[in-house]
Amino acid sequence: MERSRTVQTTFVGGEGGSPVQPEARWAAARTPFAARAGIVLCVRLVIAQCSVDYVGRLKAHLPLAKRLLVVKADGSVLVHSDGGSYKPLNWMSPPATLRVQAPEDTELETGVSEQWVVQSAKTDDRLIINIHEVLHDTAHDLGVDPGLIKDGVEADLQRLLAEQIELLGTGYSLIRREYFTAIGPVDILARDAAGATVAIELKRRGDIDGVEQLTRYLELLNRDPVLAPVRGIFAAQQIKPQARVLAQDRGIDCVTLDYDAMRGVDDAESRLF
Repeated sequence: MERSRTVQTTFVGGEGGSPVQPEARWAAARTPFAARAGIVLCVRLVIAQCSVDYVGRLKAHLPLAKRLLVVKADGSVLVHSDGGSYKPLNWMSPPATLRVQAPEDTELETGVSEQWVVQSAKTDDRLIINIHEVLHDTAHDLGVDPGLIKDGVEADLQRLLAEQIELLGTGYSLIRREYFTAIGPVDILARDAAGATVAIELKRRGDIDGVEQLTRYLELLNRDPVLAPVRGIFAAQQIKPQARVLAQDRGIDCVTLDYDAMRGVDDAESRLF
């Protein structure tokens, strides 16, 4: 008996919100990704009783519990619980392939009905999801996302800092603005004087949520052997004391930005203070 079928981490479905039947799941497995002409590729949402193991440079185990599995059209697979805000418990970033296979006899005895093996295309890392029961399985076509539209000041801060990247220190150079990741765009990716990668998160008012956001980006970026090691800089016009303490505890530098000076409308010589 054929035990496994390899599929891209994108699944087929009908109209938005329709269930993904087992037949469609295996049809996707049998059809090469590039040959699926006319088939809408969707984001797939699965609620299942499952256990999860991450195997590779890091090892982590999630015991059996009810979780949300998100298989995104960009190639990422995310494991969520009903808690922890929007941060997944574990995930695999694209590019990756998803192999859906029947469990071994020993796994069948423990109640496993289906096993997902998500293999990174860049490393030996694997995400192994043992599914005991599927409670919900749907696919949705989200269409083309217009992207994040930031408020004027924050967008201007990003543009100005990219143009004046040396404000972060001598020898800094810009890699790019809005560096895309599976969990959102990093405001600025740069290199310091030593050639190390630096991720910069920008806010008008820097609070703990901004530090948490940058922490998630750093966790993901440091999994990429091309970029790692990556350190972070939290930059804002104002940084709350609690955010500064949390950032320092996590090895993240804090930089306060003078928006008026960066725009060239602040005459420093005429200041009283």
